[in-house]
Amino acid sequence: MKIAQDTVVAIHYTVSTPDGVDIDSTAGDEPLQFLFGHGQLIIGLENALLGREAGEKMQTTVPAADAYGERHDQLVQAVPKNMFEGMEPQVGMQFRASTDHGDQSVIIIDVSEDHVVVDGNHPLAGHDLSFDVEVVSVRPATAEEVQHGHAHSPGGCGHNH
Repeated sequence: MKIAQDTVVAIHYTVSTPDGVDIDSTAGDEPLQFLFGHGQLIIGLENALLGREAGEKMQTTVPAADAYGERHDQLVQAVPKNMFEGMEPQVGMQFRASTDHGDQSVIIIDVSEDHVVVDGNHPLAGHDLSFDVEVVSVRPATAEEVQHGHAHSPGGCGHNH
C-alpha cells in the first residue's frame, strides 16, 4: 500500500542539519506513527513521503520554508524583567506567553539586568533539515482514526473525544 491521505504510517527517521549534526532520531526506539495528511508532520517531509511504500528508504532535504518556516525578527523582543516576578528567568527557559494573536511558545535567549529577550520563532525556524527515513508500515486508517484526526494504538487512542 502506498502512503496517501488517511493512511496510518510508521517511520524510523533521523533528522539532521545539512552539515550532519543530528537533531532527533527514532533509532533504538519505537517508530513514529502518524495519520498522513492531517498536518502531523512538517509539510516538506509529508510531501516527500507521499506515494512511498513499506520497506522503502529515502533521504531528503527539506528547505526551511517547508520545515519550521523562516525566522521572523519581529518575533524576538525585549520585555521588562519585572514581568517575570516570582521567577529567575534564565537563557533556554521555554514557556507559553499571551500575545495579541493568542498563546505562543517562546524561549528566553538573553537576560540583562532590566530586560529579558524572548524569541517566538520555533528553534528550528530558518534551518534546512536533512532526513534519513525508513517506511516501516502503511495501512488504511480506520473511520475512527480519521474522525479523531490521529492514529490509534492497537488498544485504541487512550482518551475520550
